[in-house]
Amino acid sequence: MAHTIELLSPEDYHKCSNIWNMKSQPLADKWLDEIKSGNRLVFIYKINGEFIGEGALVFDTGDSDYTIPERRVYVSRMIVKKEYRSRGIGSEILEFLFAKAKSMGFSEMTVGVDKDNANALHMYRKHGFTEVLFDGADEDGEYLKLMKRI
Repeated sequence: MAHTIELLSPEDYHKCSNIWNMKSQPLADKWLDEIKSGNRLVFIYKINGEFIGEGALVFDTGDSDYTIPERRVYVSRMIVKKEYRSRGIGSEILEFLFAKAKSMGFSEMTVGVDKDNANALHMYRKHGFTEVLFDGADEDGEYLKLMKRI
């Protein structure tokens, strides 16, 4: 299958609904604003033009665990359409994000992951997110802030 990973334009943001339910996600408008401001770069994994997966780099989250200007960048919205999971697509997107962040001068990447999301935890650990910056909970449950040096 022919696939590409491309930078998302704000005009195509609505097409992400092919991957996840935008209507049920309260932060969808905030993310679009971040794309428009340049604080969030979203990369789309496409197969024959269809949106299959995505991953984003966020430069300023307002949380120094996650982002430090010109040093630490945050990986956000790593998601693959349900019927395409367990095929290595998430790993491929992550590897793309590592290379992109490194080429932009970043030396560290962070991610937040729910402790009960075993598949995501496994993937992040497998790809070197082994340093625990935070282990705790918020109103949405228990989660980890993990870091990787790139």
